Amino acid sequence: MLATQTKRESDVAISDLQKKSAQAIVNIFETGRALGDYGSVTLLPGDTGHLTYGRSQTTLASGNLALLVSAYVGAPGAAFGGQLAAFLPRLAATDLSLDGDAAFRALLRRAGDDPVMHEAQDGFFDRVYWAPAAARAQSLGLKTALGVTTIYDSTVHGSLKRIVDEVLATAGSVAAAGEEKWVARFVEARAAWLGSHANPLLRKTTYRMQALDALIQAKKWSLPLPLRVRGVTIDESVLAGVSVRASAEGAGRILRLAQPLLQGDDVKALQRALKRALGAPKLDADGIFGPATELALLRYQRDNGLTVDGIAGPATRSRLKLDR
Repeated sequence: MLATQTKRESDVAISDLQKKSAQAIVNIFETGRALGDYGSVTLLPGDTGHLTYGRSQTTLASGNLALLVSAYVGAPGAAFGGQLAAFLPRLAATDLSLDGDAAFRALLRRAGDDPVMHEAQDGFFDRVYWAPAAARAQSLGLKTALGVTTIYDSTVHGSLKRIVDEVLATAGSVAAAGEEKWVARFVEARAAWLGSHANPLLRKTTYRMQALDALIQAKKWSLPLPLRVRGVTIDESVLAGVSVRASAEGAGRILRLAQPLLQGDDVKALQRALKRALGAPKLDADGIFGPATELALLRYQRDNGLTVDGIAGPATRSRLKLDR
């Protein structure tokens, strides 16, 4: 039974049906359909994410597309794994010329029909988007399915930390404000931020907040089915087969050992988090991602059941609580 209550890996106590409903809502925001499109390749003029791909439209510029393709290439039986493997160095280097590479785009579309790609995307997007969103919602004290959905939407679309910080500063904690008032304030604050953004493409995405506000006004806190979102119906028959795109800034960049060495405050924050987690006083928090940082990251990933690749992507950052 889809509606069976279950604890997910994030420990947020919403049902599997509610999780699918939340994902369908964001799918509608991104593609206009409750069902995802695993082979969708999109390039919108002015989108800072550049080329986007797959069921939840992960981006080239963020480095997440490289991680997704790498996961697919490494999966047994990947029909287009060998061909896509040739593009991994350019993906890892965030080569933006891939935006216009017709052969690469065509290959991604064809791979979208491969069941192995479906499995790779399902697992990848759960790790990169859903699990961090659910963990952040739990840490904030959000318990309703609609509350988790608002956090999930901002995790996919971007700007989550910016808006959470603003709402905590103006409305206080979820416990102090009450969940319904806090979530309504979050949606209001994000609508104002999107609506006044310098990028006209992002200004057009205020429809996401309008749709969430409509659910709030209708008191659909548990996401009871059927739901009607932007003219699309979500019901159990749709979700039985359920398996997102302009990208707001705010998502942390992918950190890894590269040439030239990555430098910045985000590297320093990673180093400090690793020092705390591993009890590694000799690791310098100098803001330069060198071999010592990679070794510490590999150790942390191995000790915490993460993919041991030396890459601080969304799943690793979420476990280290770097985006909170």
